Amino acid sequence: MGMKAILRSLALTLLLAASAAGQCALCYRTAQSLGAARGRILNSGILILGTPPLVILTGFAFLIHRRNRR
Repeated sequence: MGMKAILRSLALTLLLAASAAGQCALCYRTAQSLGAARGRILNSGILILGTPPLVILTGFAFLIHRRNRR
């Protein structure tokens, strides 16, 4: 798996995460009661909080892949 494949996988994951923003029942109801503008802000916050774990996981996967290649 090359670097291009890893970047494609990351981009696809981010695109899918953006479409699923705020889909849990609690987040959906909260966003619905806040209104459209504040709901978008809530969804952005959810994505911002989810990004660091995804980046860390991708980094570990890259390190493991790199170590196994040697």
